[in-house]
Amino acid sequence: MTRLAASLRVALLSATLAFASAGAFAADAAPGQDFLASHIDRSVDPGVDFFEYANGAWLKAHPIPASEASWGIGNEVDDELYARLRGISESAAKQPAAPGSDPQKIGDFWATAMDVAKADRLGLHPLDAELARIDAITSPAGVLDTVFAFKPIGVGALFRIGIAQDDKDSATMAVQIHQGGLGLPNRDFYFNPEAGVAKVRAAYVGHMARTFALLGRDPAAARAAAARVMAFETALAKASRKLEDLRDPQKNYHKMSPAEFTSKYTPSIDWNARLAAWGLHPSYVIVGQPEFFAAEDRLLRATPLPVLQDYLRYHLVDGYAPFLSTALEREHFDFHGRAMSGQQEQRPRWKRVLDEENDAMGMVLGRIFVRQYFPEASKRRYEAMVEAVRSTFHDRIERLDWMGPATKAKALAKLAAVTPKVGYPDKWKDYSALVVGRASYAANVMSARRWQFQDNLSKFGKPVDRTEWDMTPQTYNAYYNPSNNEIVLPAAIFMVPGVPDDQVDDAVAYGYVAASTIGHEITHGFDDEGRQFDARGNLSDWWTPQDAARFNAAAQMMVRQFDAYEPLPGLHINGKASLGENIADYGGVLLGLEAFEKTAQFKAGKKIGGLTPTQRYFLGYAMGWMMQQRPQQLRQRLLSDVHAPAKWRVLGPMSNIPAFYQAFGVKPGQPMWRAPQDRVRIW
Repeated sequence: MTRLAASLRVALLSATLAFASAGAFAADAAPGQDFLASHIDRSVDPGVDFFEYANGAWLKAHPIPASEASWGIGNEVDDELYARLRGISESAAKQPAAPGSDPQKIGDFWATAMDVAKADRLGLHPLDAELARIDAITSPAGVLDTVFAFKPIGVGALFRIGIAQDDKDSATMAVQIHQGGLGLPNRDFYFNPEAGVAKVRAAYVGHMARTFALLGRDPAAARAAAARVMAFETALAKASRKLEDLRDPQKNYHKMSPAEFTSKYTPSIDWNARLAAWGLHPSYVIVGQPEFFAAEDRLLRATPLPVLQDYLRYHLVDGYAPFLSTALEREHFDFHGRAMSGQQEQRPRWKRVLDEENDAMGMVLGRIFVRQYFPEASKRRYEAMVEAVRSTFHDRIERLDWMGPATKAKALAKLAAVTPKVGYPDKWKDYSALVVGRASYAANVMSARRWQFQDNLSKFGKPVDRTEWDMTPQTYNAYYNPSNNEIVLPAAIFMVPGVPDDQVDDAVAYGYVAASTIGHEITHGFDDEGRQFDARGNLSDWWTPQDAARFNAAAQMMVRQFDAYEPLPGLHINGKASLGENIADYGGVLLGLEAFEKTAQFKAGKKIGGLTPTQRYFLGYAMGWMMQQRPQQLRQRLLSDVHAPAKWRVLGPMSNIPAFYQAFGVKPGQPMWRAPQDRVRIW
């Protein structure tokens, strides 16, 4: 995935212009009125810190607002999107609409979510039935009854389950079951000794205690309950696989019958019966981490019922707190926003409501959005850019000196089979069964989650719908799906805030889009994880042992490179967990550059804003990661995100690219310089 988003030259790239020193470059690059040049901080040498050089002036002019954990170009795009979507929602709320129509659903969702007084009057009552279910538990079987009853409303207790393509048979939709059930982002938050992480752990226990107090417990009982739930979750975390270990598709694929899953790992759960209650009768399930479920089953039998009930109460209430009373919403923010991410105050309610509205029925909004804001000319521009990048990747694979003919033939076949989805779906999802009313905000969210759950279950036993999108057109992001061998590029990912698409020159567009999005996503099909899937999207070994060994040796160099980066004292980037994204970033930059070199702008060689076409290309890529974040969020992402922080998504790939050195006069001994033998070479 990009925004939160690949090929190496074996020989040095030629550059149009090389500078003897950064001083010579700075003197030549008067910014004028060019939007790209205005981002540059000319007090910084690009050979010392290219991220700060490229983006520093913009970052200084755009400090992180008190309501945010980070701020960057994506937020600026989101603000444009928010304004447009708010207009759509407010208009729908004011106009009479036919029951069940898109305007009725949008308008009722918006009006109810914005009614704070109503949420305060209702308090916890929208959850009465679910809380009563927990209160009525009298046995371990009752705990499991509740866990399964809560899955349709999005309460993620104990594990994750859903219907998705079988990794080894992409034409089949299979039941997938994976580890889960933690309240903190992942297992490392429960054990990492770094002081900031320890502080988060303490804040989490305090947050749980205050949540129990809002449920009516006296302070001492609330603290005791929180401590016991934390002990239970810590035991779950101990049984969970680490972030980097979750990225191996072979080791996280275990196919077995439901009866075998029960007998070998979870004697407390009759999986045939549980799945049948949802109308599912699979001959097999795919289990990601069997040892986790065995440990969890033992833990469930050893844990007192009151602790398990409190575990369920916390996850239910915390999951719905943003849609309930002001007191519950504030408590949720104090931990998840303030302690975890460093936000100083809540974001405006209307923005939070739009986020949830997008989650609930984003494609309903998307149909209106693209009709009003994504012109056909933009769609054609980026469809053509996809093919330019694909053609470039084809040429680069053919030139590789480390890959043998047999593997090359299969790599080229996979590349040719990549399906690009640009802008918006050709077929829109049917939301006719979704019911939205004005009873309560929480009720509408619960209704949407039940609809989404049933929509997911309905895919079992049916042909795979390869036209479906997992992101809305108004999402500032993109993704590669290995099972479909497809790249999905929503309309919003192409936006440069405040600049119409037809005013973004090709140099910037190829850096900002062809490199960080199109090339990045295509390269995901050939990164350490994606390369294990074939042209049809099946997990299979199509590499010769020799070629796989050479790829892995180069990838290990990249692991070491990123392991060495230390964004916070005592916390390094996890090079193994972030390897796929780092390979995709690096390959995307090289693919975008070679594709750009075929354009008329590159061949003309004219400067804009004092910048050569090649310089504008690299700066356009850096613009895509133009953001800064609070230490709290940076800490969270370092432990739980497979993406490196934005700054190192610029510094890391740039320091491996010879053309970058030539374009900005990077010299030996400067921080951006890596000796030729230390530069990663893959694609």
